[in-house]
Amino acid sequence: MVQGRIASLWRHPVKGFTPERLERASVAAGGFFPCDRLYAVEDGPSGFDPAAPAWISKQKFTVLAKIAEVARTRTRFDDSSGVLTASADGRADFEGALDDPKGRAAFAAWLTDFLGEAASGPLKVVQAPGHRFTDHPQGHVSVVNLASVRDLEARIGRPIDPLRFRANLYVEGWPAWIENEAAEAAALGLGSMRAKLFKPIVRCVATHVDPATGERDIDVVKALFDNYGHLHCGVYVHVTAGGQVAEGDVAEIAA
Repeated sequence: MVQGRIASLWRHPVKGFTPERLERASVAAGGFFPCDRLYAVEDGPSGFDPAAPAWISKQKFTVLAKIAEVARTRTRFDDSSGVLTASADGRADFEGALDDPKGRAAFAAWLTDFLGEAASGPLKVVQAPGHRFTDHPQGHVSVVNLASVRDLEARIGRPIDPLRFRANLYVEGWPAWIENEAAEAAALGLGSMRAKLFKPIVRCVATHVDPATGERDIDVVKALFDNYGHLHCGVYVHVTAGGQVAEGDVAEIAA
């Protein structure tokens, strides 16, 4: 095992919108990261059926790969009340309960006004109990190695905000790219959780967007391919034994 530590934990309650930092989280065996990708906003009819929820391509939703302007909003979700707050320059703040159809409709209307012609529309907030709007249907928990991000930074000669990769866990202390070298189903220890590596994460143009400004300013996909011959940064893992993970906890991966 190669050992590092958990540098930070993040959830994304509404797909494509503001990451929220956590001090700790509990994840059940076979489960998703808590309060992650609970909601998504359709950009035009997606075919999503709340009565029979199934995985749908992210291109059907208001995500950074499709609409960079989404990064110019700032959202915050209170999971105890179900209330989302949102702000954006030049707009009155929004507050509404996403567990209420009226609150979902109100957020869609607020976002429609903000995005304007950047969205195809109509916009609609969708959700279903137990369903997660992950980029991969089996992408339960995502992990990014910060040393790999720094190695890419060095190759292109400019800083890269790790939040471009929208991971749940960021790890410090692993050698760069060891996550790509690990065998499929390699064992991981993340705090008191145990997991296995599922697959590397193939990156898309969402990573081109600066999460602070909403500008497409770095062609990360091209940089990955030109420097490494692949499009991977980070891995999906499946939790095999549930537990708790917190900032500073040990992160081990089978070498």
